[in-house]
Amino acid sequence: MGRLFVQSLEGKIYSCKHCRTHLALCQDIVSKSFHSRHGKAYLFSKVVNVTSGEREERMMMTGLHTVADIFCVGCGSIVGWKYETAHEKSQKYKEGKSVLERVKMSGPDGSNYWVSHEAQVGSSDADDV
Repeated sequence: MGRLFVQSLEGKIYSCKHCRTHLALCQDIVSKSFHSRHGKAYLFSKVVNVTSGEREERMMMTGLHTVADIFCVGCGSIVGWKYETAHEKSQKYKEGKSVLERVKMSGPDGSNYWVSHEAQVGSSDADDV
């Protein structure tokens, strides 16, 4: 395998909770109204230091989407998913954007977010932006 290049970010940063690799900036948050099977999740216009898994069709709360899981390049942990294609016209704004699960990352102040007991099982996403 080749040499791993990790991009460092400056400002208010979200990072992988396992290895502290930088993932995204606060200013790139599009919505905090998303949900995953582990609880809260944020939609970002830009993320760094991730690799994408295989594309797959998933039925989410807002309809059918083509998505790919995304993994931290530092430790390989799954940190969320990327929207490749939204099949509903009203959901097209998600295409090319990524969702990071709050429980998988540390916040800008270094805080971690723990799984709530109300977390849903199964794939989900936001109903509103």
